[in-house]
Amino acid sequence: MDLSATQLSVAPAAPDRLRPVRVWLYCMAALVLLMVVVGGATRLTDSGLSITSWRPISGMVPPLSDADWNAEFEAYKQIPQFQVLHSWMSLEDFKFIFWWEWGHRFLGRIIGFAFAIPFLVFLVQRRFTWNLAAPLAGLFVLGGFQGFLGWWMVTSGLSELTSVSQYRLAAHLSAAALLFVALVWVARRLTPGVRPDARGGTVAAVVLLALLLVQIAAGGFVAGLDAGMGYNTWPLMDGALIPAGLDVMTPFWRNLFENALTVQFNHRLLAYAIVAYAAILWWRRRRAGGLAGAHAWLPRIALLVLLQVGLGIATLLFMVPISLALGHQALAFMLAGMVTAYLADMRPARGS
Repeated sequence: MDLSATQLSVAPAAPDRLRPVRVWLYCMAALVLLMVVVGGATRLTDSGLSITSWRPISGMVPPLSDADWNAEFEAYKQIPQFQVLHSWMSLEDFKFIFWWEWGHRFLGRIIGFAFAIPFLVFLVQRRFTWNLAAPLAGLFVLGGFQGFLGWWMVTSGLSELTSVSQYRLAAHLSAAALLFVALVWVARRLTPGVRPDARGGTVAAVVLLALLLVQIAAGGFVAGLDAGMGYNTWPLMDGALIPAGLDVMTPFWRNLFENALTVQFNHRLLAYAIVAYAAILWWRRRRAGGLAGAHAWLPRIALLVLLQVGLGIATLLFMVPISLALGHQALAFMLAGMVTAYLADMRPARGS
């Protein structure tokens, strides 16, 4: 009797040493997403300028005494946002916005520890080689750069503006999006199993991901200018499909980033373009060879695109309630992550 086949069938599978690494990376992506949501809440509650200094170490400890609270409040009183918009605030009102910003910064520090400590443990355990360690270290640097961008953004609102610069807000949000998709990409590429060769759709998927990242940046400009608080009708905008006043600033390029009307209009146009493009991808792939394997992501992507557009319209019509606005922002990142997973699944998995 030939036992070789039987022995082979019951032999234990090789241990998947990268599974803890993948779980860790997905958890890091989830933490980045949470950070984005908390940052959005900080923005919507006008809390982002409540802490006027950057203390990476001592800032981890919140005010513990009345003297500490009064010192923080006095520092806030010196900036234009308080003097122009929030002069009515009492100390208790200030504490509300302070805790949002402190929580946002504290979560950023937690993310740093959550990345660094497991990374070192996995390195000691030799769960991955230096070929993988180098890109992971790069992600850690990108995460640290996010902290610098966040403070750079805050400084724009401490001297002349009553809020942060929309340019710096868009840069901060875009960097977070790049970090999020990079984490998903690396985690997904480490997933074992041979996937079908679907390289024929790679370029099209890259274009879709690029459109989504541009749209996320455009959303940063919408948020930075509070552009969603006006023109709260759909499909018409200011009573027309193409409203007047899109080019009132000179030179023209300023309208793209500083004219609230133009910024919201462009955000709408990009949404329409993404819906059309995702529909075309789904339709062409369905006709070309079906939606099996890696391409099974396409129906889910198309559905999520429609949900995101619907949520965006509802956010606009209801004048940006916090719950809808945060859901809209989170879903944008989830959609970008899904397209990233689709791209990763178009190639065979790679090892460490």
